[in-house]
Amino acid sequence: MRNLLVHPASKEKDLGLPLPESPHACSVCLPTWSSVIGYEEGRDKVMRRLRAGYPRFFRNPILDRLTVQAEKELGSASEEVFLFPTKTGAQRAQRWIERHGKIAARSSAFDGLQAVIVSKQASELAREYQRLTGELVSSRMAEDHLNGALLTGTKRHLLQRRLATIYGAEQTHVSVFGSGMSAVTAVMRSLPGVARGLKTLQLEFPYVDSLKVQERLGNGVVFLNETEGESFDEALRRIRQGEFAAVFTEVPSNPLLRCPDLPRVSEACREGGTPLIVDDSAVGPSNVNVLPLADVVTGSLTKWLSGSGDVMGGVVVVRSDSEFAGELSAAIRQESETAAPMYVGDTQVMLSNLKGYPARMEQPNATALGLVEMMAEHPAVAKVWHPSITHRERYSAVMAAKGGFGPLFSFVLKAPKKTAKFFDALKVSKGPSFGTPFTLASPYVMLAHYRELDWAEGCGISRYLIRVSCGHEPLESLEKVFKQALQLA
Repeated sequence: MRNLLVHPASKEKDLGLPLPESPHACSVCLPTWSSVIGYEEGRDKVMRRLRAGYPRFFRNPILDRLTVQAEKELGSASEEVFLFPTKTGAQRAQRWIERHGKIAARSSAFDGLQAVIVSKQASELAREYQRLTGELVSSRMAEDHLNGALLTGTKRHLLQRRLATIYGAEQTHVSVFGSGMSAVTAVMRSLPGVARGLKTLQLEFPYVDSLKVQERLGNGVVFLNETEGESFDEALRRIRQGEFAAVFTEVPSNPLLRCPDLPRVSEACREGGTPLIVDDSAVGPSNVNVLPLADVVTGSLTKWLSGSGDVMGGVVVVRSDSEFAGELSAAIRQESETAAPMYVGDTQVMLSNLKGYPARMEQPNATALGLVEMMAEHPAVAKVWHPSITHRERYSAVMAAKGGFGPLFSFVLKAPKKTAKFFDALKVSKGPSFGTPFTLASPYVMLAHYRELDWAEGCGISRYLIRVSCGHEPLESLEKVFKQALQLA
């Protein structure tokens, strides 16, 4: 197997390579600017070479084989089949597709799994639903199913216990899910204010689908792009008045690594009786401790907690002394069991991957600090975003006792139109996601917001922004390859 720490997937010949080289990889090599555009536009010369992809956006080849079997059994030539792990998940998807597409769909059992069958014209809606909710049959579950060796049981309590220790929480208030987005979706569905028809509030520019879940699966969202000045003061006033079903934010945000003034937000939420939902995926719970200020913490286990890039998962932690603890914990736990449970095979891998956390975060944290310092001073770089220089005081207020500023940073060049040349020349692995043991770079906005680039730029997020997830390579070697690529900028 290729050692991506030594031999990164960075060249045209690496297009489509799973990152890591595993049948269950959660990323894929998109080594050039043109390959990113080709991927976003679905060009055949790119798509036919993909052997993996981020699971919510790209159907794993193993799951694809199982889906083909389901289509032969349940569908017709004019229909597509989408597999779900539970009956609850499939039935919800069916109702959502029918409501939004104004077109009939149906659900059916499929050999221990569940299927939603839709016409070709409704297939995009079905894909959108699974992308937003993250309610998927995992590649390991599909593999075991194809091999006639589907595992039973959950081992959920073992993972909950380990995560409770990491978060400093009570195990009964920890729930695990099959993906990070299914964790966020479960929280949305569990909010009493959503049931009453209230909108949610999003503070700071978030990960793309965290905002879209509130738009498409909730009652709409009020979005405050930057938590500064009079607009922020007005948002706090509205929170105190109890106007929102919940307040969502990320600490720090992705990709700009910014932070709201979380103590002020938390105080306003408590005054207004409004749940505060904080996602810590960008740096992980070893680096920030937001639970004392939040009612609920969500996180993607796929990223830093797993640290291997070969298994999906999500976590929700409810603060035990939150006024919403009883109601929310029970509802979220129900969601984890009936809508998006983590497959036991994935749970076993996640438990194994968690070994060494949080100590293994120290080197990527330190490497990012070094690279950020070098990039911030480089004459070709216009701006760098990292918690050490972006809202440092706000971030420090929630930094964990033994935490750091995290291994993730973003930047833009002074000559934006040279970004493609820089990216193509950069000798690190390139693809979506973050949190892998090897450094991973991506033109984040091109991948996350390709069909809404003008909107993203209106929010201050350049289409030429590059996001970097630092791995375990020596700082000196990474400085060298970044400096070499910057010569073209």
